[in-house]
Amino acid sequence: MLVAVSPPALARKAPKPSGFEATLPVAPAEQPPAGGAIFNVTTGYAPLYAGTRAARVGDPLTILLIETTTASKSVSSKSQKGGGASITPPTAGILSFLNPNALKASSTSSFNGQGNAAQTSSLNSTLSVTIAEVRSNGTALVKGEKKMLVSQGDEWVRFSGIVRLSDIDAENQIASTRVADARIEYTGKGALMRSSRQGWLGQFFNMISPF
Repeated sequence: MLVAVSPPALARKAPKPSGFEATLPVAPAEQPPAGGAIFNVTTGYAPLYAGTRAARVGDPLTILLIETTTASKSVSSKSQKGGGASITPPTAGILSFLNPNALKASSTSSFNGQGNAAQTSSLNSTLSVTIAEVRSNGTALVKGEKKMLVSQGDEWVRFSGIVRLSDIDAENQIASTRVADARIEYTGKGALMRSSRQGWLGQFFNMISPF
């Protein structure tokens, strides 16, 4: 019998946790002994006024990503400075040969600089997350991620934040604009991401260029 063992160097490394993994629900408590009653709150009881809205650790809900950011900045600086000096020689004596026009000096300096920057970004999508922690003030910490493996690379969306449980609507959804301390990551890797980045040689010359 032959057993193939891959060397440690060739073994595939386990991916590092991103911190946005789905949270599993809390293990159910031990079932109490049967007392003859039909109703048992430990079997997944949900009140009629709450329906199926997420409210416990591990419950999923949908985040409506509606983010639009527009920023602009303009800087202008201008300075000007001038100075002059002159000496009038005596008309008689040993210094009378000096030319008055040769003893005049003046200097002028000016600077005018302007800079403008503008950035606009938008993100419209949906993402399902899970409740990681329920707090006593009626809020909950949610987090989750969605990975997409496409032919030209990998893309993923990650989200975490604090939601108010009462803001979750009847369809178990909440807009990202109503999430506090929101952290949104939309990135990827692959051929498309590499083609949109400047090469290392161009980055080097841009770093050392004085212009």
